[in-house]
Amino acid sequence: MANNEKVVTRFAPSPTGFMHVGSARTALYAWLLAKKNNGTFILRIEDTDKEREVAGSIEHIKKSLKWLSLNWDEGPDIGGPSAPYIQSERLEIYKKYANILIEKGYAYADPYTAEEIENFKKKSEEEKKPFLYREYRPENPPPWDGSKPLRFKVPELKRTEWKDLVWGELSAGIEALDDFVLIKSDGFPTYNFAHIVDDIEMGVTHIVRGQEFIASTPKFLSVYEALEITPPNFVTVPPIMGADGKRKLGKRDGAKDILDYENEGYLPETMVNFLAFLGFNPGGEKEIYTKEELAKVFDLNKIQKSGAQWNDDKLDWMNREHIKLLPEEERNEKIFDRLQKNPEISKSEKIKDRDYVSKIYPIIFDRISKWSDIDTMISAGELSYFFEKPTLEKEKIVWKTQTQENAKENLEKVLGIFESEITNYESCKEKIIQHATEVGKGEVLWPLRYALSGKEKSPDPLTLISVLGIAESKERVAKAIQILTP
Repeated sequence: MANNEKVVTRFAPSPTGFMHVGSARTALYAWLLAKKNNGTFILRIEDTDKEREVAGSIEHIKKSLKWLSLNWDEGPDIGGPSAPYIQSERLEIYKKYANILIEKGYAYADPYTAEEIENFKKKSEEEKKPFLYREYRPENPPPWDGSKPLRFKVPELKRTEWKDLVWGELSAGIEALDDFVLIKSDGFPTYNFAHIVDDIEMGVTHIVRGQEFIASTPKFLSVYEALEITPPNFVTVPPIMGADGKRKLGKRDGAKDILDYENEGYLPETMVNFLAFLGFNPGGEKEIYTKEELAKVFDLNKIQKSGAQWNDDKLDWMNREHIKLLPEEERNEKIFDRLQKNPEISKSEKIKDRDYVSKIYPIIFDRISKWSDIDTMISAGELSYFFEKPTLEKEKIVWKTQTQENAKENLEKVLGIFESEITNYESCKEKIIQHATEVGKGEVLWPLRYALSGKEKSPDPLTLISVLGIAESKERVAKAIQILTP
């Protein structure tokens, strides 16, 4: 690529279902490469395989990219100099290039039936050799009228050598070359042909892709050679491996739609940061980056060849770090919305009191790495005591070998403190700590914690009092004393 050549990248998904994290990372790398070089990022929809197309997938793809803020410079909805950007709307363009290849003698109509081709394959199996269509190439094919598949005729059987900007020098023998279908009998081009035509027409300079395309590269290069066009640069990124690091991330490893992460409460900033580091590392100790910072440091020389291992713990840690960067007001609003939308919490009158709920924000924030953790906390009953009085079990009020009478006495002491300091939390807190220090912290704080929350695990009792208020805390302690009274 010439130094003054504008960088143009593209993301060209097929609308065959949800967007996998691997596809999202490919889109991200293509976006980062374009932005690093003040270039153009194109979104192109490759929908020529109508049998596999899933309704709604195009909108889903666009929604996924928009969630990640990977805005395209050219593409569906916004257009551009190479419009249209949906392949099914570009059929005449593919026919134009098909006719160029026919005129050059590098394409021909396939006269064989599906049954005849199947017989060719069986013959190759019997001879224990790979099936190559070019070995059955017809001597006098009929003119192509669109009713038969159009096949590419390999210009020259030779060893193919090319450079990948990540993998370096690569090559393949003549077994990688064959006469493949360019345009099917239904009038739609194959991927092997359509993406080449589109990349030429759209001026794409760099193709960011997965390793599965390396084996097909000799076929692609032979088409470029036949058209006498210089191929773009190839940027082959490593696979994303499952948590065990042994196989490519798939559904059985928990691979999900990228928008599932939005629903689970991950920030888009986190997903961009995390996906970028699955196969790329700018170096140094810094790990938390914004999208704009990533664009500045993105470097093809720092993309690794080996597979990048998915790590949910690392994702959660990174999300928490990004949540910390949010303005406190925005963070609290997210927590409030999550609480308000939860059917268990929304029934409580207390959820309507924003001043009261605001006291819970720090407690929740200290315990979450993503917004859906709030739902998990609610399901586990970890927040219920803030919104409704707990149900208590007599045996659980008592601390270890402590007697019921002793637990009752200590709670009565706390009740007396509440009554004397009903409007002064700091003084109340000081006296409770003093009493607990004198008679034993466990004997005082455990019964108090359980009386306030009804849980064996909860924030410390002084934190609970600060949220519930002394009056509400007094009622709950009185209830526990009543339960312990014979």
